[in-house]
Amino acid sequence: MTQQAVQTKQEHESTSGRIARHASVLSSQLHQLGHALFPPTASKGLRSFSSGDAAKFLGVSDGYLRQLSIDGLGPMPTIGTGGRRSYTLGQINAMRDYLASARPKEALSFKLGRQPGDKLQVIAVTNFKGGSAKTTTALYLSQYLALRGLRVLAIDLDPQASLSAMFGYQPEFDIGENQTLYGAIRYDEDRRPMAEVIRKTYFDGLDLVPGNLELMEFEHHTPRAMLERNVRGHDIFFRRVQGAIDQVETDYDVVVIDCPPQLGYLTLGALNAATAMLITVHPQMVDVASMNQFLLMTSELISVVEEAGGKLDHDFIRYVITRHDPHDVPETQIVALLRNLFGEDVLKATAWKSTAIANAGLTKQSLYEIERSSVGKAAYDRALESVDTVNAEILGLIRGAWGR
Repeated sequence: MTQQAVQTKQEHESTSGRIARHASVLSSQLHQLGHALFPPTASKGLRSFSSGDAAKFLGVSDGYLRQLSIDGLGPMPTIGTGGRRSYTLGQINAMRDYLASARPKEALSFKLGRQPGDKLQVIAVTNFKGGSAKTTTALYLSQYLALRGLRVLAIDLDPQASLSAMFGYQPEFDIGENQTLYGAIRYDEDRRPMAEVIRKTYFDGLDLVPGNLELMEFEHHTPRAMLERNVRGHDIFFRRVQGAIDQVETDYDVVVIDCPPQLGYLTLGALNAATAMLITVHPQMVDVASMNQFLLMTSELISVVEEAGGKLDHDFIRYVITRHDPHDVPETQIVALLRNLFGEDVLKATAWKSTAIANAGLTKQSLYEIERSSVGKAAYDRALESVDTVNAEILGLIRGAWGR
């Protein structure tokens, strides 16, 4: 077809047809790119970690870990060139079990997850302003907790499915019908057990409920179900996410929900299920103004849910400063304003703006997945320290909710 013929065809193409064509072309290109990035099966895997990284995750010294391997105690590392030792995440978690058994008085310092009587922590990461790093926050928190030995379930509740993409799934190709959380919360006879929509990831101890556009069906079907079926009690829309999570409650320590960027039925269900909220904030005035509207709307909608019998009693609510440039004076002033207004409800640590995080994201990876050398050691270390400090503070809040 000549260029003139193509142009003529496009001139007569409807808007919906043009957008659909663009989506099809882009989907195909992204699919090919995925195969190119992760040959031959287009699946992702997690790298091994140096003994120094493993020791950091375990909370012991590298020398102590080396002595254990010399003595043949605990899982044995892989010995590479120059005698360098490395551990998979599975081996690191097995080492946690060994250390907790060998040093029972310190067991709780190695096993950071739930103990008998501790309730499941469900953390909703939310905001309806684009660019607030909501998905990045959910991704790094989920992976950080898994690296510390917690059993984590990440739920992608955003129809755009960016979190699923970061775990190596292209939603329109890899996530079939009824394979999202919608499959476990829908109103008809096709509803599935929660366990059937959970997928293992390449992170030991971290599972995923993926998302795609199918999640929008819940937004469309809920009003109809409430009118036609007089849905009440445990079947009412805002209890359905919690009901699905309750089915697998004993399998996890923490659930992290990446909420959609709007205050719809899915978000309200997530907030009702949550024991904690993280509200991401980019320290720009337009973002803070948007967050103000978000808070006003959230307050009003939560009041409606509570009047209908919902109970939203969160262990903690924290604002997470994201994409922060600590050398930017206006941003620093906005951070100071938020701390003055909200006090300890703003995390002490901030997630810094970093090219290292952005560069890792180009290949749908996090800093935990890539080698330092791939983005520059100095930039990598600065970015990772910032992310780790934020997530360590959140882990402290989780453990505080457990009384530790």
